[in-house]
Amino acid sequence: MKILKKILTVLIILVALPLLLALFVKKDYQVQRAITINRPSSEVYNYVKLLKNQDHYSKWVRMDPAMKKDFRGTDGTVGFVYAWEGNKDAGKGEQEIIALEEDKLVDVEVRFVEPFAGVAQAPIGLEALSPAQTRVTWGMEGSSDYPMNIMNLFIDNMLGRDIDSSLLMLKELLEK
Repeated sequence: MKILKKILTVLIILVALPLLLALFVKKDYQVQRAITINRPSSEVYNYVKLLKNQDHYSKWVRMDPAMKKDFRGTDGTVGFVYAWEGNKDAGKGEQEIIALEEDKLVDVEVRFVEPFAGVAQAPIGLEALSPAQTRVTWGMEGSSDYPMNIMNLFIDNMLGRDIDSSLLMLKELLEK
Protein backbone atom coordinates (compact mmCIF):
# COMPACT_ATOMS: atom_id res chain seq x y z
CA MET A 1 0.00 0.00 0.00
CA LYS A 2 2.91 2.31 0.78
CA ILE A 3 4.37 1.87 -2.70
CA LEU A 4 1.00 2.54 -4.31
CA LYS A 5 0.73 5.78 -2.36
CA LYS A 6 4.21 6.84 -3.54
CA ILE A 7 3.40 6.02 -7.17
CA LEU A 8 0.16 7.97 -6.96
CA THR A 9 1.96 10.96 -5.41
CA VAL A 10 4.58 10.94 -8.19
CA LEU A 11 1.85 10.74 -10.86
CA ILE A 12 -0.03 13.66 -9.32
CA ILE A 13 3.16 15.74 -9.26
CA LEU A 14 3.96 14.83 -12.89
CA VAL A 15 0.51 16.00 -13.98
CA ALA A 16 0.22 19.02 -11.67
CA LEU A 17 3.68 20.48 -12.30
CA PRO A 18 3.23 21.23 -16.03
CA LEU A 19 -0.29 22.55 -15.39
CA LEU A 20 1.03 24.83 -12.67
CA LEU A 21 3.94 25.96 -14.83
CA ALA A 22 1.58 26.74 -17.73
CA LEU A 23 -0.14 29.32 -15.51
CA PHE A 24 3.04 31.43 -15.74
CA VAL A 25 3.92 30.92 -19.41
CA LYS A 26 2.85 33.63 -21.85
CA LYS A 27 0.12 32.66 -24.26
CA ASP A 28 1.49 34.54 -27.28
CA TYR A 29 4.43 33.27 -29.27
CA GLN A 30 6.56 34.66 -32.07
CA VAL A 31 9.25 32.87 -34.04
CA GLN A 32 11.26 34.48 -36.81
CA ARG A 33 14.23 33.47 -38.94
CA ALA A 34 16.01 35.11 -41.86
CA ILE A 35 18.38 34.27 -44.69
CA THR A 36 20.06 36.19 -47.49
CA ILE A 37 19.34 34.96 -51.01
CA ASN A 38 21.50 36.01 -53.93
CA ARG A 39 18.61 36.99 -56.19
CA PRO A 40 16.74 40.26 -56.80
CA SER A 41 13.80 40.92 -54.47
CA SER A 42 11.32 40.89 -57.37
CA GLU A 43 12.42 37.39 -58.36
CA VAL A 44 12.20 36.10 -54.77
CA TYR A 45 8.81 37.80 -54.27
CA ASN A 46 7.37 36.34 -57.47
CA TYR A 47 8.37 32.87 -56.28
CA VAL A 48 7.25 33.00 -52.63
CA LYS A 49 3.92 34.74 -53.34
CA LEU A 50 2.82 31.51 -55.04
CA LEU A 51 1.87 29.25 -52.13
CA LYS A 52 1.97 26.18 -54.36
CA ASN A 53 5.75 26.72 -54.60
CA GLN A 54 5.97 25.77 -50.91
CA ASP A 55 5.79 22.18 -52.17
CA HIS A 56 9.45 22.65 -53.15
CA TYR A 57 10.88 24.32 -50.04
CA SER A 58 8.58 24.16 -46.99
CA LYS A 59 9.60 21.49 -44.51
CA TRP A 60 6.00 21.25 -43.33
CA VAL A 61 4.58 20.58 -46.80
CA ARG A 62 7.37 18.09 -47.51
CA MET A 63 6.51 16.04 -44.38
CA ASP A 64 3.93 14.10 -46.38
CA PRO A 65 4.50 13.83 -50.13
CA ALA A 66 1.11 12.08 -50.45
CA MET A 67 -0.93 14.74 -48.64
CA LYS A 68 -4.25 15.77 -50.14
CA LYS A 69 -4.32 19.40 -51.27
CA ASP A 70 -7.15 21.68 -52.24
CA PHE A 71 -6.81 25.16 -53.73
CA ARG A 72 -9.33 27.99 -53.88
CA GLY A 73 -8.80 31.18 -55.82
CA THR A 74 -5.83 32.37 -57.85
CA ASP A 75 -2.41 31.55 -56.43
CA GLY A 76 -0.31 34.61 -55.74
CA THR A 77 -3.30 36.85 -55.00
CA VAL A 78 -5.01 37.96 -51.79
CA GLY A 79 -7.70 35.43 -50.86
CA PHE A 80 -5.95 32.38 -52.33
CA VAL A 81 -6.38 29.37 -50.01
CA TYR A 82 -4.10 26.32 -49.93
CA ALA A 83 -5.73 23.57 -47.81
CA TRP A 84 -4.05 20.32 -46.87
CA GLU A 85 -4.80 17.04 -45.16
CA GLY A 86 -1.81 14.85 -44.46
CA ASN A 87 -0.38 12.20 -42.21
CA LYS A 88 0.02 12.67 -38.45
CA ASP A 89 3.15 14.79 -38.97
CA ALA A 90 1.61 17.14 -41.54
CA GLY A 91 -1.82 17.38 -39.93
CA LYS A 92 -4.74 19.21 -41.46
CA GLY A 93 -5.44 22.87 -42.08
CA GLU A 94 -5.28 25.69 -44.58
CA GLN A 95 -3.35 28.84 -45.29
CA GLU A 96 -4.62 31.97 -46.96
CA ILE A 97 -2.83 34.94 -48.48
CA ILE A 98 -4.21 37.91 -46.53
CA ALA A 99 -1.93 40.70 -47.77
CA LEU A 100 0.68 41.32 -50.46
CA GLU A 101 3.13 44.17 -50.85
CA GLU A 102 5.04 44.01 -54.14
CA ASP A 103 8.63 42.82 -53.61
CA LYS A 104 8.28 43.27 -49.82
CA LEU A 105 5.67 41.07 -48.14
CA VAL A 106 3.59 37.93 -48.48
CA ASP A 107 1.36 37.77 -45.41
CA VAL A 108 -0.29 34.42 -44.78
CA GLU A 109 -2.79 33.29 -42.17
CA VAL A 110 -2.46 29.62 -41.25
CA ARG A 111 -5.48 27.87 -39.77
CA PHE A 112 -4.64 24.53 -38.17
CA VAL A 113 -7.32 21.89 -37.65
CA GLU A 114 -5.30 18.79 -36.66
CA PRO A 115 -3.48 17.71 -34.58
CA PHE A 116 -4.40 20.92 -32.70
CA ALA A 117 -6.72 23.74 -33.66
CA GLY A 118 -5.16 27.16 -33.91
CA VAL A 119 -4.56 30.24 -36.02
CA ALA A 120 -1.20 31.83 -36.76
CA GLN A 121 0.19 34.61 -38.92
CA ALA A 122 3.13 33.51 -41.08
CA PRO A 123 4.46 36.55 -42.94
CA ILE A 124 7.36 36.35 -45.37
CA GLY A 125 9.14 39.69 -45.50
CA LEU A 126 11.60 40.71 -48.20
CA GLU A 127 14.26 43.40 -48.07
CA ALA A 128 16.44 44.27 -51.06
CA LEU A 129 20.02 44.44 -49.75
CA SER A 130 21.37 45.18 -53.22
CA PRO A 131 20.03 44.80 -56.78
CA ALA A 132 20.97 41.10 -56.67
CA GLN A 133 20.58 40.22 -52.99
CA THR A 134 17.43 39.85 -50.84
CA ARG A 135 17.01 39.26 -47.13
CA VAL A 136 14.05 36.93 -46.57
CA THR A 137 12.47 36.88 -43.11
CA TRP A 138 9.88 34.21 -42.37
CA GLY A 139 8.02 34.04 -39.12
CA MET A 140 5.05 32.66 -37.30
CA GLU A 141 3.12 34.23 -34.49
CA GLY A 142 0.00 33.28 -32.67
CA SER A 143 -1.49 32.43 -29.32
CA SER A 144 -1.90 29.19 -27.39
CA ASP A 145 -4.64 28.63 -24.85
CA TYR A 146 -3.94 27.21 -21.40
CA PRO A 147 -2.64 24.53 -20.84
CA MET A 148 -1.21 24.16 -24.37
CA ASN A 149 0.72 27.40 -23.82
CA ILE A 150 3.30 25.26 -22.00
CA MET A 151 4.54 24.39 -25.50
CA ASN A 152 5.51 28.05 -25.99
CA LEU A 153 8.57 27.30 -23.87
CA PHE A 154 9.86 25.12 -26.72
CA ILE A 155 8.24 26.66 -29.79
CA ASP A 156 11.11 28.93 -30.83
CA ASN A 157 13.46 25.97 -31.06
CA MET A 158 10.93 23.62 -32.70
CA LEU A 159 9.48 26.02 -35.26
CA GLY A 160 12.76 27.85 -35.70
CA ARG A 161 14.52 24.69 -36.91
CA ASP A 162 11.75 24.06 -39.44
CA ILE A 163 11.80 27.64 -40.70
CA ASP A 164 15.61 27.58 -40.95
CA SER A 165 15.59 24.40 -43.04
CA SER A 166 12.78 25.75 -45.24
CA LEU A 167 14.65 29.01 -45.85
CA LEU A 168 17.82 27.10 -46.68
CA MET A 169 15.91 24.99 -49.21
CA LEU A 170 14.39 28.17 -50.69
CA LYS A 171 17.86 29.69 -51.01
CA GLU A 172 19.21 26.58 -52.73
CA LEU A 173 16.27 26.52 -55.15
CA LEU A 174 16.46 30.18 -56.10
CA GLU A 175 20.25 30.36 -56.38
CA LYS A 176 20.52 27.43 -58.83
